[in-house]
Amino acid sequence: MAPAKSLGESTKADPKVPVIGVCATNDPRIDSSFWVRGKNIVKMAADVIAKGVKLPGGKSPQVVYTTTLIKEEHTADIAARQLREAGADVIVCVPDSWCFPQPTLMSFLAHFPTDIPVNVTCGNSATLPGVVFAQAVVGALSQSGRMVHLNVGTWPDTGENPQMTESTAEALIDWCQAALTRAALKGRRVVVFGHDSMGMETALAHVIPTRKTFGLEITRLDMKLLADLLTKKSYNEKEVRELRAWIDKHIGKRLEMKKKIDSDRFNQSLAMYLIVRDLMADLNAVGGGFMSQLEWGSDPRGVPLPVADVMESLFNSTFDHAGRKAPIPYATESDMQALLTMLPFTWLSGGNPPLFMDFRKVWEPWEIRALAEKVGVPIDETADWAAKGFVDGDNSGSASLNWAGKPGDKVEDIMKNVSMPIVDLDYFMGGGNSVTFVSPGGIEGIAGRMAYSAVTGNFTLFWDEAVTTEMPHKLSEAVRSASAYNWPHTWIVPKYASMTEYKHYAPANHLHMTWGLKPARLQYWMDLTGVQSGTPWAARPAFIEGVDRPQPLLHLLK
Repeated sequence: MAPAKSLGESTKADPKVPVIGVCATNDPRIDSSFWVRGKNIVKMAADVIAKGVKLPGGKSPQVVYTTTLIKEEHTADIAARQLREAGADVIVCVPDSWCFPQPTLMSFLAHFPTDIPVNVTCGNSATLPGVVFAQAVVGALSQSGRMVHLNVGTWPDTGENPQMTESTAEALIDWCQAALTRAALKGRRVVVFGHDSMGMETALAHVIPTRKTFGLEITRLDMKLLADLLTKKSYNEKEVRELRAWIDKHIGKRLEMKKKIDSDRFNQSLAMYLIVRDLMADLNAVGGGFMSQLEWGSDPRGVPLPVADVMESLFNSTFDHAGRKAPIPYATESDMQALLTMLPFTWLSGGNPPLFMDFRKVWEPWEIRALAEKVGVPIDETADWAAKGFVDGDNSGSASLNWAGKPGDKVEDIMKNVSMPIVDLDYFMGGGNSVTFVSPGGIEGIAGRMAYSAVTGNFTLFWDEAVTTEMPHKLSEAVRSASAYNWPHTWIVPKYASMTEYKHYAPANHLHMTWGLKPARLQYWMDLTGVQSGTPWAARPAFIEGVDRPQPLLHLLK
């Protein structure tokens, strides 16, 4: 009898980086020269994935492949063992010839969890043909109740080293980014301070559904812990000075300070960022949230403390005083549905910064035209804000500093657009500074919001493609003044939703946007998690070729 084996003890709890495994099936009856081609196709697909898929922060996931072609049960077991030992969390199969589903890919997948993301990508050749196998095996798996995505693409029918077309590679990369997001967040945790802010039930932490749907754990901490850590000065005071110097350098006089107490409060806000950053690192957290209102800074019955606006903005940004970093989605007011929106948006986009906004005033065309006439601004009939209207997205916290500029802008250029005025002390008695800017126009992405239904137990993501707009300065100032002037403002124009639809179908008072996020990636991720897609816009077709992913067969089997 073999003795029990001790794995010892470890002091490291680094999160596992997801592994994408690539394999191929092949017909054992065909000429062996085609086996060489099949092995080369596996490597070709793996290289495409490794080049195109990114983790937040710019790093690449591990991509492994097996050149053991899956021809029957024996080779299915060998290939499965290889990818299992490599720790594969995602499976991509690239068949190039017909073979039989059960002895090959189905036997191979029996070695893996039933919820592991699976993609079958093939060319559209009639010669061998791999597409026929792909349709057969995807049909068999789907009828058994298993989610699998089919990508019928194109690569040359002949030749030992075929290369897939750009459109085939794009679809494969989009799916892999979605599968990576699904696998990477499963088993991770977020850290949320406080409970549902101001009793907003649209922001409740639905612990069990969140665990079941996303595989995410929610670590709930009382805000008293943060207050105690501030009191104990559980932070590096030298780093606080470095962070303050960095902000002074970039913001200068736009950091409003009237009295010494204002400077002290601001430094306390910076200390909060460092404390929570280190705490989240200790807990391997991928996201967070802070309740704030009312107990932290707005309740005079207690001891009001400075607002967390700068802290939240820094978490959601791709840089801070230490240089470039991955954004850590962070939700104002401990809004868990906001966090469940921003977190996948960031991972699906490969690490682009999320924007947290109030779903503030929806300006219909007639309203903004009337305001333009009132302040004496000529109306540009070609402007989207005049033709369609827009949403004034603004909130005191979670305003990623990146959104003060355009994608790719230098840090120093972004920070020139940022101001940090003192908050309204009648509303936030603990003081501190907010973050304010007006986002430039022309930033494209997806805006949306997660919502939960106690009736079905399901999550639904309401979303639309969107673009930011900008107006003449005088009109922009008038719009800012109509809401909270000293908060950040981003003018959002949805692509398909009308303003009437947008303001009536909003599932909450918060809205979130990430640039560079494509519909297909988002749809693949929703398929893999079971999140419902909410696009009740009359103008949006059910399927837009070249934009949407094809529906998985599992959804069509009713």
